[in-house]
Amino acid sequence: MTTASTATAPSSAPIVLETAVTRNFKPPIALSIFALAGLVMFVIFGREGITIFKLSTDSDLIQLPPIEANVPLVNSVIAVLLFLIAALSAVWAYQAKKTPLWLLSLFAVLFLAGFLTWAAAGATIPIPGLLVGTIGLSAPLIFGALGGVISERVGVINVAIEGQLLAGAFASAMVASITQNPFAGLAAAVIAGVLVAFVLAAFSIKYLVDQVIVGVVLNVLVIGLTSFLFSTLLAPNSELLNSPPRFPRLPIPLLSEIPIIGPVLFRQTIIIYVMYIAVAVVWFALFKTRWGLRLRSVGEHPQAADTVGINVNSTRFWNVSLAGAIAGFGGAFFTLGSVGAFNKEMTAGAGFIALAAVIFGRWDPIRATLAALLFGFASNLQSVLSIIGSPVPSEFMLMLPYLVTIFAVAGLVGLVRGPAASGKPYIKS
Repeated sequence: MTTASTATAPSSAPIVLETAVTRNFKPPIALSIFALAGLVMFVIFGREGITIFKLSTDSDLIQLPPIEANVPLVNSVIAVLLFLIAALSAVWAYQAKKTPLWLLSLFAVLFLAGFLTWAAAGATIPIPGLLVGTIGLSAPLIFGALGGVISERVGVINVAIEGQLLAGAFASAMVASITQNPFAGLAAAVIAGVLVAFVLAAFSIKYLVDQVIVGVVLNVLVIGLTSFLFSTLLAPNSELLNSPPRFPRLPIPLLSEIPIIGPVLFRQTIIIYVMYIAVAVVWFALFKTRWGLRLRSVGEHPQAADTVGINVNSTRFWNVSLAGAIAGFGGAFFTLGSVGAFNKEMTAGAGFIALAAVIFGRWDPIRATLAALLFGFASNLQSVLSIIGSPVPSEFMLMLPYLVTIFAVAGLVGLVRGPAASGKPYIKS
């Protein structure tokens, strides 16, 4: 009797690994909502008339002719383009492709152009003046945002940006008034910002107090202290203590004569020119140097940084102080570059707007700067629209950047995650 045994031969068929396809429909949904809003505003509730965009100032060497836009025609074309971009984004999302940043930027530019054309129907918008005002309103926000990026990248939530800006504004006004030297006022502003940051760093890093609570308390402290000193010291002696010399505008030869760009970027004060340099230096140092690598490692994984010999708490302390210096420098713009005198609570929440710009910019210096410019643009736009008699409520323009920030953080710009160890005190084991 023979027993037959059957052996199963190994299969030679190739093994196919299935990969999950991730489709992100948040960008096309967001673009579709804005495109629908544009259709309602630009077409259904469209306005008649001609909008004139003035591209040159009277003092420009090169005069550009103004652009006249037929409101119904231009807005109808823009509404169609907005829906086409939203549809293209939906196609890419279905193909599991990411909507490119250039397309989102194009959508934003078109929507803004349509809004300005609609809002200023029958009036003239001075584009250089609008942009110059944007730079001025954004300058302290940008300095505050740079300080916030450095502080949070190293692991400390800097809610005290408002206090650092206000302290810098107060110190610069008083010292510059006494010395009649604006550069001495700048130095005093930096020192004042560092002092506020010292307190934040000491309590949050050494004594492990909740960083948000310390920041809020510092803001209240600085507001109360500067308001008291203003009432009792500066106001009665305004000629001596609250009449600081302002930095003059310094046009850069040749560059200042470039149409549109020249008056906006190259006819500014020294504080604005320092701001340009600061943005580039902070970005380069943060991502291209050993200092930046150490700083980011402390903010992401302090235990790992400690094991390779980095003093975590010392790194945090000195970088929070640096962040305070930058924010204090920005506070000097209020008194030495803009208003020309200190007033109670003159920062008006700029520190909190800078903190929002940090989050909107995903803790990146360049993106945070762009976010700060968005806030400054919206604030200045509401002033321009109110002057020309636009039907758009000024309150709507003031709340628009915050709505955009919430919308972006909710997913339009992708996953928003701060440094992993931000806000967490480090206790060496």
